[in-house]
Amino acid sequence: MKGYCLNIADYKISIVSADAGLDLVPDDRFAGNICSDSVSDITITVHSGAFILPGNAERVFHAPLVEEIEGSMIKKDDNFWSVYRHNSGLFIKSIFPYSGSEKSAILKFSLTSRDWDLYIEGAGQATDPLEYPLDGLVLYYLTAIHGDIMVHASGVDHAGRGYIFSGVSGKGKTTMAQLWEMAGSRVIHDDRLIIRNIEGRYLMFNTPVYKNDHPSQAGINGIFLISHGRENRLEPVSGAQAVSLFLANCIQHNWNRDLVERLIGSVSALCTGVPVSLLSFKPEISITDLILRNG
Repeated sequence: MKGYCLNIADYKISIVSADAGLDLVPDDRFAGNICSDSVSDITITVHSGAFILPGNAERVFHAPLVEEIEGSMIKKDDNFWSVYRHNSGLFIKSIFPYSGSEKSAILKFSLTSRDWDLYIEGAGQATDPLEYPLDGLVLYYLTAIHGDIMVHASGVDHAGRGYIFSGVSGKGKTTMAQLWEMAGSRVIHDDRLIIRNIEGRYLMFNTPVYKNDHPSQAGINGIFLISHGRENRLEPVSGAQAVSLFLANCIQHNWNRDLVERLIGSVSALCTGVPVSLLSFKPEISITDLILRNG
């Protein structure tokens, strides 16, 4: 296809091909997010071919390719993706390590423009324009522009009450989602959420990670900063402690002072408006009873 629109976390993302010979093929994980909206938050125009960065562009952020292997983080490649800045323009330069081809890309965008350009070298006649890692990077900068939050967390909706369980890898996000699913809850996502304040109400949204994901959202009634423990223990936290602990789990590129301050402000407002607790738990369904008894 030559173009399509995605609805992810209530962001409308229009993707169009600039080249007659280039078909855009969304991955299966986006199948449930395809929509027909004519008005979009951003339009990404996809070009086949290389883009040359401006000669004096400054690299402001760099991410090597790191994989978790048997509980340890192993660096697989020095070059994965990087952010460059030139005047008011931004550029993300990326490879696609799991594509099975030698594709590379540069996304040209800014924090004030709704029109972005994606240049893919080695795209062939058909390509997925939001192949990993570009999918997450596009969503991150959309949250940053709108003052929203992307966080490492699982989230559930239990009888109309929404709970977020936030932590880095290995802290129990997926385990917690599974326990709540056993208790009859609807799982919003088990690893990565987008949090938005829409008309004064905090909502969590899933992000397309798994095959045939479908858009899912819920209100937020409690935030829990989780860790595995020998017993189930709940400890409310507030103020700067709650903000700093939650902020540590947020996805953030802290090369830009304005983006950092905007994220801190958003997290501060969230932690003021929604109760936050430290939660250590045993991997048993009894933890759901403890949380329900305490709100």
